Amino acid sequence: MFKKLVGIAMLSAFISHAMADEASVKKAIEAAYPKFKVGSVTKTNYSGLYEVFMGGQILYTDEKMSFLIAEGHLVDPKTKKDITGERLEELTRIDFNSLPLDQAIKVVKGNGSRKLVVFSDVDCPYCKRLEQNELSNITDVTIYTFLYPLQQLHPDAEAKSRSIWCASNRVKAWQDWIIKGQLPTSTANCEVPLEKVGELARSIGVTSTPTLIFANGKRMLGAQPYKEIEKALIAAKK
Repeated sequence: MFKKLVGIAMLSAFISHAMADEASVKKAIEAAYPKFKVGSVTKTNYSGLYEVFMGGQILYTDEKMSFLIAEGHLVDPKTKKDITGERLEELTRIDFNSLPLDQAIKVVKGNGSRKLVVFSDVDCPYCKRLEQNELSNITDVTIYTFLYPLQQLHPDAEAKSRSIWCASNRVKAWQDWIIKGQLPTSTANCEVPLEKVGELARSIGVTSTPTLIFANGKRMLGAQPYKEIEKALIAAKK
């Protein structure tokens, strides 16, 4: 019994020390970069490195923050696993069921059994490539497209998004534009959720288009090959 109590005490002390170290690293990072919010600090199993999740990316430092490693991936030499990539995927997963899908254009293909969210800018060439060359090869999926115009890159995108959203048939209007380059000839005035979508995108760290989110919360950036999207859709149903 005594040995058991000593073991528990030692474990508690170790955990408290680890938490204290992580808290002090977090405090030091926030002091050095007050404009950024630190999502988490976790001690790794590699030579005293601390993983810092901040600004949608993973950084590494030591307990004294005597250095900062940014835009580098930690790879396990034995397993060849991309540790950073796996952790980033885990830390940026989205609660799919919490997404306001009523603010997206809903397109059902085939039986629509699988689900996919896409943040898309109407004037983004990669978004058009995604729709025309990749998503066109995928069926049995319901695609929810959030119109997310990036004004600094595409100044006309907001007006076009409003035109598509307020069309009498917004699904047809979206497909006519993204596939054929044809905008609706006439649209009514309506409430367009562009500001709400913008707030949503910022809150979950969507900074570029297209960004895809699967039912299991995994995200994918860019106009990836349809075979990779298909693999992710299959994995999301498991």
